[in-house]
Amino acid sequence: MYNKKRTRLILFLTIVPLVLHAQARRDTVSADSIKTLKNVIINAKPFQEVIPVQSLSGKQLENLASHNVADALRYFAGTQIKDYGGLGGLKTVDVRNMGTHHVGVFYDGIQLGNAQNGVTDLGKYSLDDMEALTMYNGQKSEIFQSAKDFASASTIYMKTKRPVFEDHKQTNLLLRYKTMSVNYHDPSFRLEQKLGDKVSLSLSSEYIRSNGQYQFRYKRNNQDGTVAYDTTATRQNSDIKALRIESGLYGKIDKGSWDAKVYYYDSKRGAPGAIVENKFADGYRQNDQSFFTQAFFVKDFTEKYKFQARAKYAYDDTRYIARDTTSILGETVTEGAQSDDSYYQHEMYVSVVNMYSILPIWDVSLSADFQYNRLDATRRGIQTQFSFPQRYTALFSLASSLRLGKFKVLGSVLGTQVTEQVRYNAKAPDKTEFTPALFIGYTPFKQNDLTLRAFAKRIFRMPTFNDLYYTMVGSSTLRPEYMNQYDVGFNYAVPVENGFLDKFSIQADAYYTHTKDKIVAAPTGNLFRWMMTNMGQVRGKGIESVINMGTHISKLNLAANLTYTYSESRDYTKFVGLEMSSYGDQIPYAPWHSGSAILNAGYGSWNLNYSFIYVGKRYNGNVNNIKVNEVQPWYTHDLSAQKSFTVNHYRLKGTIELNNALNQHYEVIYNYPMPGRTFKFIISMEL
Repeated sequence: MYNKKRTRLILFLTIVPLVLHAQARRDTVSADSIKTLKNVIINAKPFQEVIPVQSLSGKQLENLASHNVADALRYFAGTQIKDYGGLGGLKTVDVRNMGTHHVGVFYDGIQLGNAQNGVTDLGKYSLDDMEALTMYNGQKSEIFQSAKDFASASTIYMKTKRPVFEDHKQTNLLLRYKTMSVNYHDPSFRLEQKLGDKVSLSLSSEYIRSNGQYQFRYKRNNQDGTVAYDTTATRQNSDIKALRIESGLYGKIDKGSWDAKVYYYDSKRGAPGAIVENKFADGYRQNDQSFFTQAFFVKDFTEKYKFQARAKYAYDDTRYIARDTTSILGETVTEGAQSDDSYYQHEMYVSVVNMYSILPIWDVSLSADFQYNRLDATRRGIQTQFSFPQRYTALFSLASSLRLGKFKVLGSVLGTQVTEQVRYNAKAPDKTEFTPALFIGYTPFKQNDLTLRAFAKRIFRMPTFNDLYYTMVGSSTLRPEYMNQYDVGFNYAVPVENGFLDKFSIQADAYYTHTKDKIVAAPTGNLFRWMMTNMGQVRGKGIESVINMGTHISKLNLAANLTYTYSESRDYTKFVGLEMSSYGDQIPYAPWHSGSAILNAGYGSWNLNYSFIYVGKRYNGNVNNIKVNEVQPWYTHDLSAQKSFTVNHYRLKGTIELNNALNQHYEVIYNYPMPGRTFKFIISMEL
């Protein structure tokens, strides 16, 4: 028995490191295909998930050495996080290289919006209150959802924790403190109170403060290969002070439930700029105030008819300050303000969903959403007329789900009507679009351990307010950006009965995407004046794979998860019928190979976690795929150890994390260096 256990342990600990070692050494398909994903799990009912899905939840999120939602999403296959460096830097998500604007990010069921530039800064959202992160390519595998859920090429859902009371408790209180080796302090708390048999309350808050300074290496070569710059410096203007306050009210009713939420975020931070030609400091500052309140109601009125409603109001105040800075005798000197702009966004949203079961195997749904957006601005020191745009968006979706033996079919049609009002400009034309989607799943065996799937979806995105109306750049005649995507794949959960593995599952997908009327910035007769136009085309294809496996040796639980992504996204843009010099090149920041790996070991109250991220060679934002524009591959190793214990009936947990253990100097975005090795300590207490 002893030899059997020892053999299982040796096999598990030998095979996985060999895989990781091969992956880190080679920038090839075989190297990348060996990445591991601890946090991507396959849904427990694979046939229900006709659409490719990846999810992180519960203990998986707690075990990750991640600071925010953006850090956690790096472990999803096909996902690239654009991180502009430091704690104060912008963090956005891109799925299958379709562009940030084609990713819908939902917070407790309602999409986070930004009509100004269409970008959601994921660095604002903490993992402390997060119960699950889920990503779908296409849309959810269900039709009982709002029209907004149908309106993106891919979707990410952030689900926060709901109060759970054990052993007749009426109150839960969690206190947590985090600190890092970059002068980082992060106290937080979460309070849950039971108000009755069917009503509960949650209140949480978090405060982050750091100077954001870390050392980095800046090295650049000339085109002939000689060294142009090679120095070590300290990252400046990446400081942050941020406060998050969040409260939720949750209730249950007969055959239904409801909840209401209030969210507030306030930050003052440096917006670190690019490191260019030995300029290591800049004067960009950004202040954010974000507030939203939202509510949700769902009820089964009959066995056949279900209803849900959602509503939201959001207000965002963003102030962006740009100042000239110079370096005199090593000291950064601020010379004066170039611009000091404030933008105020208002959003109102309401949605109703009706679903009716015509037959036990046939459901239909009808959803109607309405959204209002308004953008105001104060632009100090610039004598221009701002457009003050307002947008009215109505969305209607008709969807159906049919189960025929081993087949499941989902189909939907989304109608979108957009009307805009603009000051100082001619009224923008109304826009009406209809976009369909079709999903098919097939389970050939009775065990439902294998599911084959395919889908086709057409979707579009509206130009943002900046695209349409930004001074001297925007164009009010822009058409929507269209996206066609096609996918074939499978899920397979290997039956395990008294074998070496407790679980083993694999999912893989091959996809093709085509973006038409891509919105790009094109030069006019003056190099200092550009305009937005519909001239771009991008065609992409790729393969994604996820493997999840686990075993146990007595009381020692071991788990390994691996992902690998191959992606090819090429630019086929033409201007006035002429091919650009970049015609057929890989688009900027799209790696051919990427992947991730996580190993987890749990024994009693101890938990050890190792995670690995790999991103292969890419090209920066310059036009052509030439040697001088290459961005080298990067990978990071993160380690964490957790210990839980009880003192006087209080549950405590201590965590030590080591991020970027090999102190690799790397850049996600060219000229925006990332932190090197950092230590993080977390202590939490449950009362």
